[in-house]
Amino acid sequence: MAEKTIEKGRIEEALSKYNLEISDEEVKEAVKKIIAEKVHENDTKEVKQFLMGSVELTTLKTTDSDESVMAFTERVNQFDEAYPNLPHVATICVYPRFARTVAETLEVEGVEIACVSGSFPSSQALIEVKTVETALALKDGATEIDMVMSVGAFLSGDYETVCDEIQQMKETCGEQKMKVILETGCLKTASNIKTASILAMYSGADYIKTSTGKLEPAATPEAAYVMCQAIKEYYDETGIQIGFKPAGGLNSVMDALIYYTIVKEVLGEKWLTNQWLRLGTSRLANMLLSEVTGEEVKFF
Repeated sequence: MAEKTIEKGRIEEALSKYNLEISDEEVKEAVKKIIAEKVHENDTKEVKQFLMGSVELTTLKTTDSDESVMAFTERVNQFDEAYPNLPHVATICVYPRFARTVAETLEVEGVEIACVSGSFPSSQALIEVKTVETALALKDGATEIDMVMSVGAFLSGDYETVCDEIQQMKETCGEQKMKVILETGCLKTASNIKTASILAMYSGADYIKTSTGKLEPAATPEAAYVMCQAIKEYYDETGIQIGFKPAGGLNSVMDALIYYTIVKEVLGEKWLTNQWLRLGTSRLANMLLSEVTGEEVKFF
């Protein structure tokens, strides 16, 4: 087992710079206020079109195969031809074994290839296994990596392991972007979500992501609000901009508009690009496309 490289004292010092004593009730009230007062302003065709370009089109099924992933990727190629005036999706997200299939099939420039890596969705593997899987995904064409934080270690208070694993995974990724999934449904409290957000960013995350989509509850507006607050405070403290990705449970266009509004209100315009805001979903792509075109479309 690799030795830990991040000292406990350094972690405590980093966390001491942030207010982690936040009330779940206050977060609920703040989110309720944003939804009631601000979401309607963003319920426009332009915003929905933007959100289409932030979608990470995702297939993470037990039944995925080279053939199904190839067909999935071909739809992105065909979309670019069918709707040349609309933004293409930001990313195709698959298991590592399909990175090469996507890389060899994808013809659209500017679409990233993300792989969930490091024993997704449980993250219950040795760090050596996680880093090797990640290195192989990158070698096969992945341009982004989505990893799951070691939730069990976090809930046990073993922040050193949490930080050390994220740091080692980021070293494996190098210049390629890495998203750290917090699995916020397991963290339960706003304080835990904020602490995990800070630890992930401190250890090298380029994005923080709510959920794997494999457990309930997945993304919630409350978790998003806390994560965006953490991103803002981290940016104010360090000058480093970190991206945000809600994923799991994005079932409607209104869900997407709520997350967009939270990002806009907490983080501001600087985050409203598909470089810094991503939506992990597949079902939402057709819904957004239908609203933008004004007719029901089942393209993806």
